[in-house]
Amino acid sequence: MRKPFGIKILILLCCLVAYTPLSAQVLRVAVAANAQSLIKKLQADFFKKTGIKMETIVGASGKLTTQIMNGAPYDVFLSADMAFPDQLFAKGFGLQKPKIYALGSLIICGNAKVNLKNWQNALLDAKAGRLAIANPKTAPYGKAAEEALAFYNLKDKVASKLVYGESISQVNTYLQTGAVGLGFTTESFLYENIDHSKLKWARIDPESYQVIEQGAILLTYAKKGLLKEATKFYEYLSSASAQNIIRKTGYHLPVVKKS
Repeated sequence: MRKPFGIKILILLCCLVAYTPLSAQVLRVAVAANAQSLIKKLQADFFKKTGIKMETIVGASGKLTTQIMNGAPYDVFLSADMAFPDQLFAKGFGLQKPKIYALGSLIICGNAKVNLKNWQNALLDAKAGRLAIANPKTAPYGKAAEEALAFYNLKDKVASKLVYGESISQVNTYLQTGAVGLGFTTESFLYENIDHSKLKWARIDPESYQVIEQGAILLTYAKKGLLKEATKFYEYLSSASAQNIIRKTGYHLPVVKKS
């Protein structure tokens, strides 16, 4: 007995649906919130060069690390520091030893009516308003901000003004909306597609905080299907093209040690 034409079409559609997830896999890259603008540029350039599609998952480095340890299906992780990637590698979640792909720069920024040439004094001015930093436990830029405050003996003096963001992107939202007068953020924030005409900023002396070495790690999950693609992206981060984008987006390049 011949099957009706409608049933044949239904069977064909079911086969296509069942096949699609396998044929439409995309590279999944977990990215620290500070690199949200950077990853968009890298993603576009990488696709142009390889045709490999990528999905990005943005969040605080610490939270993304916890997700990876709990089985999140990420192929590559770009952290805001090296501590979290090193931790993942030590616990068997990495295929290769993590590498530094960029060096971060901390700034203070905002629309408060204060002079940021001497930002240490400006923080104590009543006009400065509230001061935002990212959670230092999960966000490396928050940790750097806390270190800078301690370096200048300001931590206790501004404690009542502090507003903590879950990630650096939340701090940036506070700054964009004027919810706080000032905030510590990454220099790359200045390169995002937003109106900075009303924002003042000053670079924080890098001597006041530990160097922000942003790390990348190729995760073991990549072996489940997209190892070749994940490896290509991991290697792409060290290419001249990627480094040019990194440099033009408010970061510094790591110094290559000669053997």
